Amino acid sequence: MKKAVVLTSGGLDSTTVLAIAKNKGFKLYALTFDYGQRHRYELSSAIKVAEYFRVVEHKIIKIDLKCFGGSALTDNIEVPQNRKIKKGIPVTYVPARNTIFLSYALAWAEVLKSRDIFIGVNAIDYSGYPDCRPEYIKAYQKMADLATKIGVEGSPIKINTPLINLSKSEIIKKGIKLGVDYSITHSCYNPARNGLACGKCDSCILREKGFKKAGIKDPARYVIMLKQF
Repeated sequence: MKKAVVLTSGGLDSTTVLAIAKNKGFKLYALTFDYGQRHRYELSSAIKVAEYFRVVEHKIIKIDLKCFGGSALTDNIEVPQNRKIKKGIPVTYVPARNTIFLSYALAWAEVLKSRDIFIGVNAIDYSGYPDCRPEYIKAYQKMADLATKIGVEGSPIKINTPLINLSKSEIIKKGIKLGVDYSITHSCYNPARNGLACGKCDSCILREKGFKKAGIKDPARYVIMLKQF
């Protein structure tokens, strides 16, 4: 079987990507990062997700992006709540995060002799992050082809982005079709200490809208009950 390194945060998108990669017949190698994020509760969800899909191996890499800060997820900056999501880069953007994550994935994939990396970036229902755009992935792919032994020798590692042109509701529908249990996922940027989602941050809002549009009840646990339909 082919091997795939899948970036796994424990969130809705990356969990759906794991299901897609599994459905394509890949042996799954999950890669998660403990990078100093305020929503570290997602790490427990990532573990549950990896176990759910029975991945071959799950690595949780500890890096410290708090030492740079510059984001509401890694610094003493308030997470926006109940804002109207529009174009522009929000304060929840973590500088160079996907570039760092993909670089680790690239290294592991090369060691595994894997030809595929999967990442759940999305350019439709997203919060304006520059490292979620098709242009970014295209540029990173070119760099990966040039920067690795396996790429130079003619067998490049492909960066797969199966969700990049899907809406959140389409992602959810695809996941349900593939048997994803979204109750074990976590999307909130600013959860309570017990892990309950705030229901007010950008990520919660996008998730809520996605489930409503899909006509499916969101199984996530929120601090306050959300009106599902």
